[in-house]
Amino acid sequence: MNQMLSIFVKKPLLTLTFFTIVLLFAVISLSPSSPFSYQIPLYSATGTTPVIWSAKRILEWRPCDWWIQGHFTDLAVKSNGYIRVDCYGGLNQMRRDLCDGVGVARLLNATLVLPKFEVAAYWNESSGFTDVFDVDYFIEQLKGFIEVVKELPSEIASKEPVRVDCSKRKGQFDYVETVLPSLLEHRYISITPAMSQRRDRFPLYAKAALCQACYSALRLTRVLEKKSSELLEAIPKPFLSLHLRFEPDMVAYSQCEYNGLSSSSMKAIEAARGDRKPWTGETARRWRSRGKCPLTPNETAFILQSLSIPTNTNIYLAAGDGIMELEGLTSVYTNVVTKSSLLSGEDFKIMHGNTKAALDYYVSINSDSYVATYFGNMDKMVAAMRAYNGLYKTLFLSRKDFADFTSQGLKGKELMEALSKAHRDDFVMGRGSALPDCFCDFKL
Repeated sequence: MNQMLSIFVKKPLLTLTFFTIVLLFAVISLSPSSPFSYQIPLYSATGTTPVIWSAKRILEWRPCDWWIQGHFTDLAVKSNGYIRVDCYGGLNQMRRDLCDGVGVARLLNATLVLPKFEVAAYWNESSGFTDVFDVDYFIEQLKGFIEVVKELPSEIASKEPVRVDCSKRKGQFDYVETVLPSLLEHRYISITPAMSQRRDRFPLYAKAALCQACYSALRLTRVLEKKSSELLEAIPKPFLSLHLRFEPDMVAYSQCEYNGLSSSSMKAIEAARGDRKPWTGETARRWRSRGKCPLTPNETAFILQSLSIPTNTNIYLAAGDGIMELEGLTSVYTNVVTKSSLLSGEDFKIMHGNTKAALDYYVSINSDSYVATYFGNMDKMVAAMRAYNGLYKTLFLSRKDFADFTSQGLKGKELMEALSKAHRDDFVMGRGSALPDCFCDFKL
């Protein structure tokens, strides 16, 4: 200590510089934030300010014992017939239909034929079930839950299945009453499961088959898993996977209006609207307050900042190429990568909708943390798989809370604090972290 003092005495200029730096640091630390800034400090000087993931959870979702440890009645010796599940839409919508179809087939004591993934120009899709998922693994994992066959018996192999309508309708759709008679009559039918049938009304053995199919039996093909692993390896670690939805068709479908968008975004939305005109006046306000309006990239960046997620976080953008106003995110969070920016091989360039979506799905379930701005089929599947694997840094950004707080006139620091508390409460209670059909809440 005496030696240090003597140095400062001998070198007054050094002493003056030292105390000037200390004083400057104190002024900066204590000064209020700029009234023009919507940001709050992400970390204190010691780096101890917690991010959303440090909040201690009260509940978490885990696979239900009746599925993982349950011992159900053996499959019947004689099957009632064969069912093929016809799946439509994007990858995770088709995955949902397939999972439901497995449950239905088990409910009706039917043998499952490999599902049919419909070719869809709208989704830029031509790949089928076998192009995406490992068939042999699927069959092996479902043993004891349901019988699955690659080929039909010769007497019906040349026939097309009889299509049974399971479309959405009023009331509960009963498969035993409506579909079983057709199965017994024709022996080979195809269905697309009805969304009006609540899964919680399935008997446990049928629910267990559904859960096993969804979360244990669907593994990517070796080729696709290799490409997914290559992508995962290329992403800087640690990283957050962000599923952002702000495409023209999504905004058009929502019937929401937005101020301040670029002219190119407005033209793209108008082109996608068709007959869906945006809501106006009080109807528009109520619609937004119900959380029906997709978050813009700028709004997403604002909420991430409110959760104290540092702006230098590595972010993998799990989304297609049509996101509008992306600079609203990337101007704040500068370390954003996509599959297109990391993969450039010919095998990637020829990939279609399902296989590209599979890359996003694989990366998201293996990411350090996952944040979604929507609550669609992919988000539900990813959240459930992450819970299945014990990965709980998963969060759905609340469009409803954002709309409520902004309609109350909150902005800047006040808005950030309100958003932080609302999302922290959701994370603590495990809201939206898994599908309740196959997962049970566990108090910590």
